[in-house]
Amino acid sequence: MRWYFDFISPFAYLQNRQLSTLPDADAIEFKPVLFAGLLNHWGQLGPAELPSKRQWTFEHVVWLAHKSGIKLTLPAEHPFNPIPLLRLSLAAGNSRQAIDTIFEFVWAEGNLPQDAKAFASLCMTLGISEADITSPEVKQQLKDNGEEAIADGVFGVPTLIHEGQLFWGQDATEMVMDYLQKSSTPAKWPEQQLAKARQLPNGLQRPRPK
Repeated sequence: MRWYFDFISPFAYLQNRQLSTLPDADAIEFKPVLFAGLLNHWGQLGPAELPSKRQWTFEHVVWLAHKSGIKLTLPAEHPFNPIPLLRLSLAAGNSRQAIDTIFEFVWAEGNLPQDAKAFASLCMTLGISEADITSPEVKQQLKDNGEEAIADGVFGVPTLIHEGQLFWGQDATEMVMDYLQKSSTPAKWPEQQLAKARQLPNGLQRPRPK
């Protein structure tokens, strides 16, 4: 199972806290990707780029965190450049400790990577130097992850992929659980209806802005 994520996403922060509840959670392969790269590839706008959707997104995140008892401190601004955080995760080997620490840096403590002092402290905590973050190997790995995500059909973050099945968003966590348990509890997985959903013909097309 692969988990594509970007630290820019508060929903990735929330789902990261839920991954341990999944069967074989220790076998998850963590894949940091640049969300903006996915948006550019598919020709989409991010949720923070539409004013009313932006407001709803952060209201929803606050409510979800409150309901789940997860600490949330919104950063001073959003969106921000997550590349230093993504490279830091890769340089730290994408360990669970590193990923948890970086998510908490942004979404539990409200820090931003452009705060040089705070970011330097984060790097020190993880034992990573600036040279490690800017190495050609780390830069290439981030690029490779993005290309792999696109090849897998990933269009947003967070996304879990298992056996070719794509699960987008924090709210798909329960769907992942049902999929993983479908052999023992098949009634939870409506395979016939889902097969029809995958083949639903495309209908009326609206003109795309040039």
